Amino acid sequence: RGAPLKAPQPRHDQDATDPASSAYLIPPSDVQDICVGNVLSPPTSAVSFRMAALSADIPHTTSLSTTNRQCSSGLQAIANIAHAIQSGSISIGIGAGVESMSSDPMHELYDKFPPQVDWDVVQNCRHSRDAMGCLIPMGVTSENVSKKYRLDRSALDRFAAESHRKAARAQSLGKFRAEITPVGDVSRDDGIRPDTTAETLSKLKPVFDKAEGSTTAGNSSQLTDGAAAVLLMSREEAVKRKLPIWGVWRSYAVEGVPPDIMGVGPVYAIPSALQKAKIGAKDVDIFEINEAFASQAYYCIRTLKLEEGKVNPNGGAIALGHPLGCTGARMVVTLLNEMRREGKRWGVV
Repeated sequence: RGAPLKAPQPRHDQDATDPASSAYLIPPSDVQDICVGNVLSPPTSAVSFRMAALSADIPHTTSLSTTNRQCSSGLQAIANIAHAIQSGSISIGIGAGVESMSSDPMHELYDKFPPQVDWDVVQNCRHSRDAMGCLIPMGVTSENVSKKYRLDRSALDRFAAESHRKAARAQSLGKFRAEITPVGDVSRDDGIRPDTTAETLSKLKPVFDKAEGSTTAGNSSQLTDGAAAVLLMSREEAVKRKLPIWGVWRSYAVEGVPPDIMGVGPVYAIPSALQKAKIGAKDVDIFEINEAFASQAYYCIRTLKLEEGKVNPNGGAIALGHPLGCTGARMVVTLLNEMRREGKRWGVV
């Protein structure tokens, strides 16, 4: 868990609400649509996001919507904007994601907002097992992955320790500075533990299956608050405005998996996206794969036979945290910055 955030103080050195301010890459009024990924916030979250946009001097003429695809919500928000640009509906938009795990704890979700379904129908339908599987806590699905695919606890602890090592190295080299906008007193990720080793992680007790489990607090993602945003526009707009093009949206894929092993989605979605882009896994320079739990991330990497050096080169959610609605957008930002630094061509989130 990260440190509490102190309330930001007003800045007097620069008027960030001035459209001519250097804080803006383009005039706020030129943004036509915004999509925000979010998972745990209450039903009024869409109102909060609209108010935030208006407070940032984005005018009421810019529309806003929200989307929830669980851990992929931030990525789905970017996809929604990209597809709107591709279809010609808009030419400029923002895809974003945000989550406050401290304000909206995941373990309280079903107590506060139980599914409103006809339980007799759900429990007796043809897909009742999968339907009821939607209620399984995420940590238990991690244990299901470990058991189903016979993952070794020591391998998961090594994976988690490596995430911290890579993130600590990237932070020490200043790699994250370009992608972080300071908020209040926070200007760096504070969940990275440079001294973490597989040996120290091995001493932690399992959380979700105390007798035979392999998922611990140390090889799972942290409780973290965060937000990320990506500005997208058509190539025509970028060229006209003489803006640097950091990346090109090539393809997108979603694939469903059984709810009781929900974290293995990348095993199916990545090949589908690569096929749509007409490239192979060996052509990809960098993969950003979410580390909700070491079990599902490790399994996906192993099953897809990805080169470990190409995956999460600057660490992942185990070290950086996993604010559910934010992570997909954050991973796109991290990927684009790393590709730009290293002169790489193909990346996958």
